[in-house]
Amino acid sequence: MIEILNPLELARAKVTGALVADILQSVKNRSTVGTNLLEIDGWVQTMIAEAGAQSCYVDYAPAFGRGPFGHYICTSVNDAVLHGLPHDYQLADGDLLTLDLAVLKGGIAADSAISFLVGDSRPAGSLELIDATERALAAGIAVAGPGAYTGDISYAIGSVLSEAGYQINTEFGGHGIGSTMHQDPHISNSGRPGRGFKLRPGLLLALEPWIMADTATLVTDPDGWTLRSATGCRTAHREHTIAITDDGAEILTLPTSV
Repeated sequence: MIEILNPLELARAKVTGALVADILQSVKNRSTVGTNLLEIDGWVQTMIAEAGAQSCYVDYAPAFGRGPFGHYICTSVNDAVLHGLPHDYQLADGDLLTLDLAVLKGGIAADSAISFLVGDSRPAGSLELIDATERALAAGIAVAGPGAYTGDISYAIGSVLSEAGYQINTEFGGHGIGSTMHQDPHISNSGRPGRGFKLRPGLLLALEPWIMADTATLVTDPDGWTLRSATGCRTAHREHTIAITDDGAEILTLPTSV
């Protein structure tokens, strides 16, 4: 299913996007050495409820997971990169934490992810991983607009990641979003320009470059959800929900304050 949102729906999408971004920013600011991943999940549950919104994750049970997910945010640490299931773990100095959050409010969903280092330590290569995903996401957004193709976005993202020296896994990538969290079209993190779905105003997309330091192979934890690098190397992930407009793309998942 591919949805094209009308102006009223787009206005609601902006509200949801800001909520997701503000929750992520709040959690980032509160996540310190010693914070437990289950604490983070509890904070998010409370903030979603206080906003009158609904979690896209707690009842999520796709074919690739061991569902339902049962938690309110994905918390992926160090070698974990996607679908990190919150568990009893206290963050340590230098941990690379990825938070991935999707929320539904006013009938429209928004999805975003951030990666950052906890504490004062800066383990080798970690900031480079984060920077590469940030630049790749910016490149993908820069080419998104009416008349462009999903392949143009994929090519822009993949070019940045490849030039930075990272291998690209194409099993999981960006996606359409709207009244539900995951919709068509799929947007791979590598691709050929001029291919795929032609973008038009009113389309919402969640773009999400993610990388692993020295591999493109994932392994799944016994929890059935958490995806890690096969070599145990560090990882990073960045995601924004954007709306295709008449003259380009608008990022919906920016925090209202820093």
